[in-house]
Parts: sequence; C-alpha cells; structure tokens
Amino acid sequence: MAGFLNGLFSEEKRELNKLEKMADKVLALEPAISKLSDEDLKHKTIEFRERLANGETIDDILYEAFATAREAAYRVINEKPYKVQIMGSLAMNLGDIAEMKTGEGKTLTATMAVYLNALVGQGVHVITVNEYLAGRDAAWMGEIYRFLGLTVGVNKRELSPREKREAYACDITYTTNSELGFDYLRDNMVTDVKDRVMRGLHMAIIDEVDSVLIDESRTPLIISGGKKQTANLYIGADRFVKTLTAPEYETDKHTHEKTLISGDYDIDEKTRQVMLSEEGVKKAEKFFNIENLYDIEHTQLVHHINQALRANYIMMKGVEYVVNDEQEIVIVDQFTGRMMPGRAYSDGLHQAIEAKEGVPIKEETSTLATITYQNFFRLYEKLAGMTGTAKTEEEEFLSTYNMKVVVIPTNRPVVRDDMADEIYARKEDKYRALVNRVKELHAKGQPVLVGTIAVETSELISKMLKKEKIPHEVLNAKNHAREAEIVAKAGQVGAVTIATNMAGRGTDIKLSPQSRELGGLAVLGSERHESRRIDNQLRGRSGRQGDPGFSRFYVSLEDSLMVRFGGDKLQGLFSKMGDEQIESKTVTKSITMAQKRVEGFNFDSRKQLLDYDDVLRRQREIIYAQRNKILESENVHDMVKVIFEKVIDQTLQANIADSRKGTVDIPGFVKSLEMMGLQDDRAIHVEDLEGKSYEQIQQYAMDKIWADYENEIADVKGQFLPFEKTVVLRNMDRNWIEHIDRMDKLRSGIYLRSYAQNNPLQQYVQEGFDMFEEMNQRIDREIAFFLLKVRIRRVTTKKEDIVQKAKQAQQAKRGASV
Repeated sequence: MAGFLNGLFSEEKRELNKLEKMADKVLALEPAISKLSDEDLKHKTIEFRERLANGETIDDILYEAFATAREAAYRVINEKPYKVQIMGSLAMNLGDIAEMKTGEGKTLTATMAVYLNALVGQGVHVITVNEYLAGRDAAWMGEIYRFLGLTVGVNKRELSPREKREAYACDITYTTNSELGFDYLRDNMVTDVKDRVMRGLHMAIIDEVDSVLIDESRTPLIISGGKKQTANLYIGADRFVKTLTAPEYETDKHTHEKTLISGDYDIDEKTRQVMLSEEGVKKAEKFFNIENLYDIEHTQLVHHINQALRANYIMMKGVEYVVNDEQEIVIVDQFTGRMMPGRAYSDGLHQAIEAKEGVPIKEETSTLATITYQNFFRLYEKLAGMTGTAKTEEEEFLSTYNMKVVVIPTNRPVVRDDMADEIYARKEDKYRALVNRVKELHAKGQPVLVGTIAVETSELISKMLKKEKIPHEVLNAKNHAREAEIVAKAGQVGAVTIATNMAGRGTDIKLSPQSRELGGLAVLGSERHESRRIDNQLRGRSGRQGDPGFSRFYVSLEDSLMVRFGGDKLQGLFSKMGDEQIESKTVTKSITMAQKRVEGFNFDSRKQLLDYDDVLRRQREIIYAQRNKILESENVHDMVKVIFEKVIDQTLQANIADSRKGTVDIPGFVKSLEMMGLQDDRAIHVEDLEGKSYEQIQQYAMDKIWADYENEIADVKGQFLPFEKTVVLRNMDRNWIEHIDRMDKLRSGIYLRSYAQNNPLQQYVQEGFDMFEEMNQRIDREIAFFLLKVRIRRVTTKKEDIVQKAKQAQQAKRGASV
C-alpha cells in the first residue's frame, strides 16, 4: 500500500517537475521579450499566425507565445504572472485542470493558455459561472488580448442572434456554461444555416471547473415548448397529499434502523425518496374515488401524487427554491446558493411545487432539445479548467472528461489555521455558540465570514445577529446582484458577512493592513456540506497569498448530513454530556465518512445519468450531422431520391408473401403505394408488376415514381427545391422532438425491468436503438408521403392568359386556311 501511495505521489511530483522545467523555459525568454517595443511585441501575434499557417504547431511556438502574453500582461495591467501561474497555464494547455488555491490569480493564469490557443483562429471559449464574471474578466483580461491584436467578445443571455454571432466570431469569447449549451441546442434547431450563432467547439477553459462539470452536471439543459394541459391534476394531487398524516418511526437500539409504525407516507432520508404507505394508498383510493390506485389506467395519477409528495415533504422552501416577488418558483443552486431564473425542475416537479405554494401553475411543456453538460463539454476538441478545489473528484474528471487534476503549489505558504469542528447535540446550541463567536471577533474588529448551506439558515443567523446589534451583510440567492461588491468588502475591519456556500465565488476577499494585524479573515461554517470540496472552498476564502486567518465549522447532530448518515449512533455521546460542546475525533471521522458516502452516491448518480444520456448522445450526433448536411446543402433533391428508394424498399419488405422465396404480395404492394398518394395517372397497376422478381419490381416502382415526381415539378423546379428542403427539415425535427419525449418516458419506467431480472441500462440501449430505427423509417415515410401527394397548381396571370389565347387563335386560323 505504501509503495502504491509513493508511486501515486511520485507521479504527481514528476508532473510538477515537468511543468516547472517548461515554466523555466518561458522565464528564460523574459530578458529578450522585455526589450521589445510595444509595436514589436504586438507584431508577435502576426508572426505566430504566419508560422502556424506555414505548418508549425502550437507546441512549436508555446514558450515564445507564453512569454509574449506574460510581458503584455505586465505592460497592460501591471501584473506579471508568477512561475506557479505559468505552471498552471501550462497544465491547462495540456487539457488538464489546474487546482490553485483562492487568491492565487487563476484569472490571470489562464491568459497565457488562452492566447496561445486563440492564435489558431478557431476561437477559444472562456467559461465562467455567471454573467457578471464573464463581463468582468472580458473587460479586465481582454485588455491584454486586444493589446496583442486579438478580438474579444462577451456572450450574454439578452443578446440578439446577430450580436451572439459577432461574439462567437471573436478569437476569444467569454460566456457562461448554460448560455453556451443553450446556444448549441438552438443552433441545431435553426432552419437556415445563416441563423446559426456558433462556429464550432475548438477549445474551452472553464473557471470554477468543479462547479460546472460536477455540481451542475446532474441538471440537463432542456429547451421546451408545446403545452400539456395538466394544471388541475397537480392541484388535486397537492390537495390530497396535504391531508396525509406525518410518519412516526421506531428506532432499533442495536442496528439504529428506523421502522415506520404509523403515518400515510414513508421518507428515506438517505436517498431523499418519499412514497405512500399502505394506509396512504387506501386514503388515495378513497380521495379520488377509485378501486385500485395501481391500475394501469391510473399511471398518470400515481405520477402526480409522487411529485406532490416530493414537493411537500422533500423540497424545502428557502433551501431548494424560493418564491420571488412575481410569485414564481425560482430554483436555488445547492452548490452556489445562487438563484437560477429561467430554469425549472423536470418531470412535473416544478408544477407540483407551484401547486404546493399556491402560485400560478405554468403548464408542462414538451422537450424540444436536451443535452447534459457532460456530453456537451466532451464535444470540445480541447477542454481545460481551473479551480481551488478539484482533487477530491479527480476520479470523475478522469473517467468522464479524461482530465487530470494538477495541484499547483501556492506562491506563498498557506498559514491559515483550520481548527477542529465544534460539535453540539442541537442546532439551537450550535447557532448560539456561532453567534457568540462572531460577537467576540467583531468586538476586536477581526473580519468574519459565516458560510451557510441554505438561504433560510443565512436568514436565521442574520436575525440572531440583529438581536445582538451586530451590523452585517447577507449574501444569498435573494440578493446576488450585489454579490461581488459585498464579497470584496468582507475583508475590511469589523466586517461581518453571511454568505451561502460559494456565493461570490470568483471574487477575492482582500484584507486591509489593519485586518491582517487583527488576525486576518475568520471563516465560520454553520454546518458541513455533503461534499468535502465545498467545505474546502469555504475554508479557502481565508489565507489567500500567505495572509493570516482561521476556519472552523460548527456541527450539530440535527444537521441534515448527520441525520442522513449516522446521527443515531452518536446520540449516546451527548446523552452523557448534556448540552456541552465537544471536539471529537470519532464525530469528525463520522462526518468525513458520511461526506465520502454522499460523494460516492452523487458520483454514481452522475455516472448513471451519463450512461443513459450516452444512448441519446449517439442518436443526437447522427441526427445533428444529418441536419447539418441538409442545412449546408444547396438543395436536397438527391437526398429525396434516396429517401424514395428506402421507402419503396420498406414497403416491399412489408409486402413479402413468402419470406423463404422472397415472393411479393403484389396486390398488397400496389395498395400500399395507393396509400402513399400514387393514384390516377401516377398509379402502378397489378398487371405492370406480374411476373417480375423482387429486384425488378423494386426497380420498376422506383423508376416510375421518380419519373412522375420529376415530371410534376419540372417547370417549377427552381422554386420547388427550397420547399423540398423545408419539408425534409420539418419532418425530421418533429419526429426527433417526439422521439426525445418517448426516450424520456422509456427511461423513467425502465427500472421496472430489473424486477424481471433484466439489466435496465441494457434494455434501455436496446429499446432506444429500436425506437431510433423506427423514427428514421417514419421520417423517410412521412417525407415521401408528403412530397408524393404534392400537386403543383399552375396559376396564370391575365397577361399570360391573353397571350395564350392569341396563340391558340392564330393556330386555329392557320388550320382553317389549310
């Protein structure tokens, strides 16, 4: 084991040594580069681009380009990247993640890798977690790139398609992860190639990469449309679940397992699932006046009841969501504490919460396009990232994105004191101790940052501080507009700031000289997060660039993490001690183990999401590739001919009378063709096909059908071809949208196959493939049916009519004279 660990650490050491040697080569160029005039330094960009055009690669110009960007940063913003920052940028250029502690200057670190990769001319996307940071970084670091002759754009939600196209056409584009993903989906829904806004996915560098690729990856991006009339069902289900009796449990003294002894529903704290008990089922049958709730005809009702149960007894107001001033349910990001306007819970949960809160219910919609962040970001040719905390999730980064996590040393040693947790039996004791500590620190002027997990906790602590007359700022999902301003001032003397988790992430807390003398920033956590990485993120707010400071978490056995994982086992410790606070290695170890279990559970759920989405990913890639081919083609006439051939073959296959001999049921085949619109002068008759082989029938049918179709459109072909293209696109899009909806329904019920000893994922892959094949056949059939039923109506103008009649009169005269 020791050998394995040594090997692991030596591998990391080798990686750092390699980066250090490369950084030394960049630093060695400093004397020569620093002697260049501004004009000569700017000309380097032209020189590099010429070299790349003549066959050199970015590896050939790497050291010079890094040295150029470094010198430009010094001249433009008066900041020269340190050696450790050069190492971080080199790691990103290799397509890995640079883990750098808070305050180490990640924004500046990225500039060298961004500059180098932007020289290729295919665009580099710098991705941030919110639009404020995208705008800030584009203005701040954009000065360096513009000085060197590169173009910089910012992509925001409110931009028009033309403005977005201009932003993406720049060498470097700053944007948010969600806007980027939605633009990709929208680009694959356009009906004219000129309406696209993006120009390919060359390279992305993601700031706060763990937040984007791990925390947000469980939420797929969905573009919706088309309303379903289901509001009354949600109201009825909500009324019913509000009549239910809460569960009561009995805890086994030995195993600490809980058993339901009464109540209409049962909650599993660990998985956050809720379901009706037998009593609850009886109540439901009585309430809705039905005999058997689990009859197949009541499937939709069961779904609505389950979502109403989750909304009322799992989803907590102020934690998972808030109700804004416009009486709308707005999701709160569990990892950043920010509100996520425009996002909605899927599968009807959002509507169930609206019914619970008595706000207007937005009708459910059909999914028009969807993709997970995992599959979207894997489309990039090169992907890199930076963050203060990623090492605990390295396994996931490697397996999902093929990115290593490289821990970059700090420029100055970290002197922050990470103190042991203070542990209490009850939440109220914990909060009282935390507020007393804030009072004590505030009295001497030391700045304090209180980190909370939920909006409601931040508001509770705020009330307690108000009672103590301690002035403070609250930063949570409800006032994120002032986020950067509040965070920037959190290091001043006497400042007390309450922030949800990672609010203000990406903004440094800088200490004033006096604050530094008073001991630096004190970080107090109101409870442990289910992810160690988020706890580390909060701790890292203090102790930037060698600053003093300390961190401490306040924990109670009533915290959700402790309730879900092991709270019962630790109750014995406190029953002997009353309300006294303890510091216990046993409890701290239990917390760490609980966090590891939750991290493992979350990793598994994200991996499962990815496994299932991979099925849709392969299908999405095929459809989008076909769509792009259609969009980029001047016309699709040859494609339509192939579609006709496939449909005739499908129709023949469906009319084989004897599969062994391959004989065709000719009357059946002719009838099928009639259904496709081949009637009257276009009809194919039984006698035309008698005595012919399968191949001859196929050839005869195709030749006649295609000749008739060509003849029908011959004199209007120029105007008809764009219409033909629209028909193909519309049929493809409509069927693809329906297919996504079907796949979603298949997935939500596929777990039931496990009861029949089948692997749900394998079944999903197989059935998803069959459904995709059926969809493709349906698309071909519908295009052929539509185009074959087209009759060109020739409308003549009065002038054309007069000319035509004159010609006929002249011909009649000639005939008479003869």
